[in-house]
Amino acid sequence: MPHDVRHPPERGFSPIQTPQSVAFAPRRVLAIVLRHTYVLKSSFPRLLELAYWPTVQMVLWGFITTFFVSHSSWVAEAFGVLLAGVLLWDVMFRGNLGLSISFMEEMWSRNLGHLFVSPLRPYELVASIMTMSFIRTVVGIVPATLLAIVFYEFNIYGLGLPLVTFFANLLVFGWVIGLLVSAMILRFGLGAESLAWVAIFAFGPLSGIYYPIDTLPGWLQPVAWAMTPAYVFEGMRAVLFDGVFRWDLFGGAVALNVLYLGAATLVFLRTFTTARKLGLLLDVGE
Repeated sequence: MPHDVRHPPERGFSPIQTPQSVAFAPRRVLAIVLRHTYVLKSSFPRLLELAYWPTVQMVLWGFITTFFVSHSSWVAEAFGVLLAGVLLWDVMFRGNLGLSISFMEEMWSRNLGHLFVSPLRPYELVASIMTMSFIRTVVGIVPATLLAIVFYEFNIYGLGLPLVTFFANLLVFGWVIGLLVSAMILRFGLGAESLAWVAIFAFGPLSGIYYPIDTLPGWLQPVAWAMTPAYVFEGMRAVLFDGVFRWDLFGGAVALNVLYLGAATLVFLRTFTTARKLGLLLDVGE
């Protein structure tokens, strides 16, 4: 006899439920696990990120521990040297993140295609997101510097004019990383957006934020000296320890920044040209 649609369902089950569907089903759990496994396998940045953070933390704190074991009185020689390192490192971090986030906000809102229907040029976009990075960095870092005065009586502005050079060089290097990350996101999609947060921390152990560059193994020191932050943080310690501004370190930082910023801008603009030809400005998925 045909089922009477007016007949109420069996007690305890909705019309679309059966005893089998209510019971816990491992196959459904496996289906969701497989779904996320396939997403993970198809995205190298996500896969890399799993091992990235533990490795970076281990390397960074390993070098810090190695240095302090043999230089236990080092911090006492220059009050606030660690705080200065933290605050200046945050300038580079904010510079990178401010640029990357400004670019990704255009991708999240699917606005790149609309922007470039207008007369806007790619290099004008680069200039605008650099400006936004500067604004975001200043807004983010100034409250922290003021709180350092209140809580710890450490005034980083006491560094004087050298602070301006440290800030500028670290901000520009942050732009370098941000432009390269933005180029990768533009080329490979939002699946690579986590690089905006994780890429910069690879430079932490090699930047000499909390310890001199000569703490690193000999084979790593040339790698560190090939990057701007090493010159900045060594210059910071020279001011705090010896009260002198190292023009040689300043010159090295500026020269590297000019080279790297030019190269990163070129990479971004070339990637943009490729993305426009491939129609990626409208395809911003993962």
